[in-house]
Amino acid sequence: MEILTLLMALAIGIYALKSRDQNRRIALLGTHLGKYQIEQLMESLTEGYLRALGESDPERRAQIWNLLSTTETALCEQFTRFVTEFSRVDEADARVSKLALSVPYAARLFPSLTFDLRKALSIHAHGISHAANNTADQTPRDKAFTLSAELFLMQHTCHWFCRSKTVASARLLARHKTSYAQVLASVSPDTRKAYGTLTAG
Repeated sequence: MEILTLLMALAIGIYALKSRDQNRRIALLGTHLGKYQIEQLMESLTEGYLRALGESDPERRAQIWNLLSTTETALCEQFTRFVTEFSRVDEADARVSKLALSVPYAARLFPSLTFDLRKALSIHAHGISHAANNTADQTPRDKAFTLSAELFLMQHTCHWFCRSKTVASARLLARHKTSYAQVLASVSPDTRKAYGTLTAG
């Protein structure tokens, strides 16, 4: 009975520490993201892409693609500003645990098993910008596909920072019906290489 009570107390203590650590991370990221409309712009693009892809009239479809370019530009500008601001966060506060499951203060306890969120966000900023500017000279459909993947991967990283990689992957699948592996395979080769090197563990 005493062992059971001890295990329950230990579980409650670990849960409390995990919640405190996660709330700190959520607050840190939220404080910076709250100044921008990045999530709203992402939703507008996603809905716009689906509308364009479902349009049967070529002229009307072209008009939608052109209108979406304004949203893409706004998103790039806001995300770049966000990344610049977040780059001033202390490194210790920006570490992300590579462990699959959430362990309280793992980023501070096991620094060798972490990566720097500031560097990951910089990779995302470049990937999003290159996709939006269509430096690969893709068709509108392929451009939309690549940019969506870049945005989904960025969103996955933010959830990974706040919770864990496992939770982030589950949210990605639930929200966008896409797995982490599929998103990683769909971003640009440069993003995939840089991101893989940073997060490998």
